[in-house]
Amino acid sequence: MTTTSDSDTIAQAPQTQTPASDAPAENTNRKQPFPQGFLDTISEGWAERPDLTPPQRAQAPFAGARRDAVSAAFPGRRLVIPAGGYKVRSNDTDYPFRAHSAFSHLTGWASDAVPDSVLVFDPRPDAGHDVTLYLRERADRTTAEFYGDATIGEFWIGPRPALDGVAADLGLATAHLDAFQATDADLVLDEDDELTRFVSELRLVKDEYEVEQLRLAVAVTARGFDDIVADLPRIIATPRGERAVEGVFHHRARVEGNGEGYDTIAASGPHACYLHWTRNDGAVVPGDLILIDAGVEVDSLYTADITRTLPVSGTFTPIQRAIYETVREAADAALAAARPGVKFRSVHEAAMRVIAERVAEWGLLPVTAEEALDADKGGQHRRYMVHGTSHHLGIDVHDCAQARREMYYDGILRAGMVFTIEPGLYFQIDDLTVPAEYRGIGVRIEDDILMTADGPVNLSAAIPRTADEVEAWIARAGR
Repeated sequence: MTTTSDSDTIAQAPQTQTPASDAPAENTNRKQPFPQGFLDTISEGWAERPDLTPPQRAQAPFAGARRDAVSAAFPGRRLVIPAGGYKVRSNDTDYPFRAHSAFSHLTGWASDAVPDSVLVFDPRPDAGHDVTLYLRERADRTTAEFYGDATIGEFWIGPRPALDGVAADLGLATAHLDAFQATDADLVLDEDDELTRFVSELRLVKDEYEVEQLRLAVAVTARGFDDIVADLPRIIATPRGERAVEGVFHHRARVEGNGEGYDTIAASGPHACYLHWTRNDGAVVPGDLILIDAGVEVDSLYTADITRTLPVSGTFTPIQRAIYETVREAADAALAAARPGVKFRSVHEAAMRVIAERVAEWGLLPVTAEEALDADKGGQHRRYMVHGTSHHLGIDVHDCAQARREMYYDGILRAGMVFTIEPGLYFQIDDLTVPAEYRGIGVRIEDDILMTADGPVNLSAAIPRTADEVEAWIARAGR
């Protein structure tokens, strides 16, 4: 049984129970007409199903405050925030639906959001907006879609929320999607730059609910890393051990969350030097390092983003340890630089100074560390760490990505911001600028950081970080 993106792919669904002979003639292996006996009886013989009004969810008042901020920023303008719909994976199968992050942030509707819904801000004549959530009403057993539409029919996908239930749950006015009418004057998310930028920047500082959800995401992710370490013997014995790592983490992500917040990177040996290695089809070989970049997205859609690099055999070699501890030194320097009131980019600069100094000491640069750090003429050290050190984190793994540069990279760190610190060193297998013993070693350490008024808090500090801690972690799991 597969899911479908075509509302009448599974079976022909007339809007009324007309005789089968009157149905459209088109008929394929995936489109079969219903016989008259089925049409005559399908809506009968069902027990009553009470419509229960759910209590308002904890996120609702926070989402309401966010909507108020959006309303105040766009007086007199009609705003349209779509949830998005299904995206085809192949033929008549879809990718799992995930609502647009801004839609979820402003409604509080998360993993249970209904595709094709639209949040609309209608300006009032005096001031403010009337906000309405338009959604497709449930296709229950009183409708032909109940049995005939495999995308929304409850015979196929189970009960869907009714308008009144969603209104009570989210603290929002609701209306049927058919009542929504677009206008030429609408400001539409992802079509209007100003609106898209504002809702992205609105997420730069997290509220109490968001911080709680990020802590939860980190805690579940930590358990996922523990699962991987505990299963290392089986992973090593599996020909495509990287896939085994991915599968172990996926189990935790689905059991305790909505899934992964992004494709897991399980990069063993030289694969660790490819920054976005998600093929995960290699062996996990004793003697190598494995870089695992993974994060659980919890049901609220907030995600962790954590990387640990492990010695597959349980012990770092001297060269591996030197590289690993240099990366940790860079991460610690970045954390020390992160303070309320400093520029966000200073975190990256602190990490890169350590990287430049160490690779210069190892004789890998054609210039001094200071020359490499020159903003205009340097950068030679970036060969071994081409990516940035930090990005904002939240309902997107790379949160607030549409924010202006002066609000993001050149912005000021404030209490309530959550971001990563993730320096690395990557010596690709065919890089002739480094000694042979360095080639094929890739290390990254990534933690999730909450800025408070008193300074940064490492939300993922409980996951072993130092070389000694990592070796002890693996040893404990192997007992």
